[in-house]
Amino acid sequence: MEYVSRERVGPLTGILSVVSLAVVFAAAGGQIPPSVVPTAPEWLLDAIPHVNVLISLTAIGTITLGWRSIRRGEISKHRAAMLTSFGLFASFLVLYLYRLVATGGPQAFPGPETVYQFIYLPILAVHILLAVACIPFLYYALLQAIAYPLEELPQTSHARFGRIAASLWLISFSLGIVVYLLLHGVY
Repeated sequence: MEYVSRERVGPLTGILSVVSLAVVFAAAGGQIPPSVVPTAPEWLLDAIPHVNVLISLTAIGTITLGWRSIRRGEISKHRAAMLTSFGLFASFLVLYLYRLVATGGPQAFPGPETVYQFIYLPILAVHILLAVACIPFLYYALLQAIAYPLEELPQTSHARFGRIAASLWLISFSLGIVVYLLLHGVY
């Protein structure tokens, strides 16, 4: 069943990407006041990074499962794994943005300045760049999967965009775990 018009996949990808990234950059840039989100106890705000690293690890598993499933021709397993991955990504993002807005900005790096400049910042920059870059690929692959019947999907660019999205996603989630470890494990 077609839920999205084929002609609208491109424009919807653009709109969803711009809106999603605008919300993320507004939150990261302190443009969303903490008063717009419900107040949470400190323990809950402190737990979000730990929950998000578990979400990231789970997403790495579901993305890998989805990738392996499609290579084996297991389309229903692939679809379930990738939709789960997208749901995990959305959950991660909601929690991350909530914490970012509720606490008034990103967490300060607690380690030494040299580690901050030469290790943490480059890893964080690549993580953010890949996270931003994967958004339109994710939306495009997802919207194509919704817009086309299963038998027509191989004739689209769904697989090409999906491979790019999955690759960027895996690397970004992995680097996010390294960022977490630097913030909460090493220092």
